[in-house]
Amino acid sequence: MKKKVVGIMLCAAMTAAMMAGCGSKETAAEAPAETEAANGETEEEAPADTEEGEKEASEESAGGTLIMATNAYFEPYEYYEGDQIVGIDVEMANAVAEKLGMELKVEDMEFDSIIPAVNSGKADMGVAGMTVTEDRLANVSFTKPYTTATQVIIVQEGSEIAGKDDLSGKTIGVQLGTTGDIFASDIENASIEQYNKGMDAVQALTTGKIDAVIIDNEPAKQFVSKAEGLKILEEEFVTEAYAIALAKDNEELLEKINAALDELTADGTIQGIIDKYITAE
Repeated sequence: MKKKVVGIMLCAAMTAAMMAGCGSKETAAEAPAETEAANGETEEEAPADTEEGEKEASEESAGGTLIMATNAYFEPYEYYEGDQIVGIDVEMANAVAEKLGMELKVEDMEFDSIIPAVNSGKADMGVAGMTVTEDRLANVSFTKPYTTATQVIIVQEGSEIAGKDDLSGKTIGVQLGTTGDIFASDIENASIEQYNKGMDAVQALTTGKIDAVIIDNEPAKQFVSKAEGLKILEEEFVTEAYAIALAKDNEELLEKINAALDELTADGTIQGIIDKYITAE
């Protein structure tokens, strides 16, 4: 009897062990693949699965949406083409987003609202032909410059204003919050009229409400080409560098964007984008 009982117990134990072994194989998805690969039946499948898993993990880690705040009335940097916002800044920001494995989303707003949007977290970055200035550096961080630009003076043909020294005592139109707005405030005895859009300032000049407009050279050329009786003075008002604005506490994103800008500058992508919109005269 004892031998039979022991034998039965041994059989039961072996059966339980075998069942436990089967259970572990059924719950572990990788085990059959490993067994098949070992037998040479599906050797190519195992690396493919691993590679796909790594790719998905990488995309999940790098994914997300990069929100760009801009003012889309600053051709050729950002402007509407139908219902789509296009331009130098948009293409450059798209290239940066691709480098980061992210999708770009563009939010159009008043220029003066861009920095508050960045600081409040409503946008990740401000890209709008934005110049690095001491006043702005007090509120946001800037990336490395991605291009340089000049501020110029638009006047009516036949105007007595021939250069920046002639702006004293004149009424000058600027776009609110831009460097034209900032620098114009230093002109002695000048009256400054602020507008939400550069085109509004140019329209006021066309109708004689103001004496001059200070604005970036490239948008200035676009405005003058579409309006009669206006010209751009040869003397530049000021030269400046454009960069991307980010919240001061977003140091990780700042480092990533700077690295992306370095690569896009080195491989000629940014210059190619600029050349697409700004042709040599």
